[in-house]
This record gives sequence, C-alpha cells and structure tokens, in this order.
Amino acid sequence: MDTTSFRGPRPEVPGPVVGIVLGSDSDRPVMEEAARTLAEFGIAHELVVASAHRSPDLLDRYAHSVEARGIRVLIAAAGGAAHLAGALAARTVLPVIGVPLDATGLGGLDALLSTVQMPPGVPVATVSTGSWGARNAAILAVQMLAASDPDLRERLREFKANMARKIEDMAQGLSKPAVTARPEGPKQSPSSEEIASSLRSSQ
Repeated sequence: MDTTSFRGPRPEVPGPVVGIVLGSDSDRPVMEEAARTLAEFGIAHELVVASAHRSPDLLDRYAHSVEARGIRVLIAAAGGAAHLAGALAARTVLPVIGVPLDATGLGGLDALLSTVQMPPGVPVATVSTGSWGARNAAILAVQMLAASDPDLRERLREFKANMARKIEDMAQGLSKPAVTARPEGPKQSPSSEEIASSLRSSQ
C-alpha cells in the first residue's frame, strides 16, 4: 500500500476494513499474527507503518483517510513510549485496539501503561503484550465487525466451539487411567532355619 497518499484500492477490489498500524517495521514479525488471524476469518486488512513520534504528519494523513476508505477498526502496535494507539484514537471516531510491544527490555510494561492509561473520552481497547495481544486484537476486531454481520458472528461461534472441543479432548485424554505394572513386594530375608538347611545340603 502507498503509505504517503492512502488513496485506497481500486473500486472493483474489496477494500480493507481493518487497519493494522505499526510504530516501526521491526514490529512486523509480532503483528503478522494479527494479520494471519484476520485472514483466518476472511477479513480484508491492510498493514502500514506510521510512527506517532518520528512521522507525525504521515500518521495524521493516515488517520484522516481511514473512514473515507472504508476502514472500520484500527489496531495499533508500538513499544516503549507507545503513544501510537492514543494518537490514532485522538484523530478518528473509529474504535482503536492497542497492542503493547516489548521494545526496551522491560517486558512491554512501559508500552502497556502508555497504551492503556488514556484520558476519559479517548478510549483505546488495550490487549496483552506481544503475540498473544496481536492475536487477541485481531479477534476483538472481528467481534466488533460481527456486531453488524450475522455470518461473521456464526464464524466466531464456530471458532470458540472448536477451542472448547480441543480443551475437552485434552481433558478426556488426561482423565483416562494409566495402566502401570503392579510393583513387586519387598523381598524377605531368609530365616536362620533356611540358612542352616542350605548349609547342610551343600555339605
């Protein structure tokens, strides 16, 4: 995608409805999990890089382009100061999901606090850090879209039913009794009479 113009796709091509925004291209390996999850549900999406601090004008142009291009949910991932999700939320009325990332060796705690502590009136739906957060952000975006899409709601129900079945299958496997060999009892020491009898027979 052309991240300088944000003109969107050709009219005959279905446009993305979820925008995944990265604060840095180094965040891509983690956030590919969000892209894969959206693809599993058949959700068209785009992935762009726009930093809240290093490219504020680029982020501003992107934020002001999304509604007109049909984007309905935004996912923003950043580490460190992690103001990306909040900067997007300040520029659009679309829902913004924040994914804190570990970029400073603090386990993502700094990014988590930066993302979740938004002032009243500018919410960011913050998920957990790292790849778990990336996947949950995508699922949360699907749930938001499913509020007005019955077919998508059915896919979500099937997804959750499959998760439950996997856990039930594992639980049944653990509940089967294990077959183990019966341990032999302790060997008794020979009595004095047995020892004496053995000695007599050997003479």
